[in-house]
Amino acid sequence: MVMSKETILILDKEFDTQWTLKMLLETEKYIVLAVDTVERALQNFQEFEVSGLITEYRIGYTRTPEIIRELKKNFPELYVMMITYENLEEREYMKIISSGIDDFFLKPFSGEKILIHLKKGLRQRRILLQKRRLEQRLNETKTNRSGQEVAFSMDIPSDNKSFTAR
Repeated sequence: MVMSKETILILDKEFDTQWTLKMLLETEKYIVLAVDTVERALQNFQEFEVSGLITEYRIGYTRTPEIIRELKKNFPELYVMMITYENLEEREYMKIISSGIDDFFLKPFSGEKILIHLKKGLRQRRILLQKRRLEQRLNETKTNRSGQEVAFSMDIPSDNKSFTAR
């Protein structure tokens, strides 16, 4: 089975982080989009099927967990990783995780760990999408069957006369 290339969006204000992640991910054959503003990131979600997002905690004056929460409403299967220099208090960390972020790393990060977690997260995403497709097919099959049963019952004579073969 040939797997389609998955698109990863990098949202980070630092060019060095964007470049490092882009090079790392492209060696693994991912399609990589790198942006430094929330507006450009949101535009990419309109133009591309984004499988994963790697983001910084703060982009300009915007904290990304609020944006992640909204993105997850529209794209619940999106895998999200946050990488930051910020030393966060436990309360803020809990907010981040509850916003829908799947993995969290402090900079400087290990490329190997990033790849391991990304592959795991994208595998879970594919399983979730496959489950949804199967559930949809099952519901369509149930709908078609119940429609056929109604049609079949309308063909049966209603007055229960017995038929004899001659």
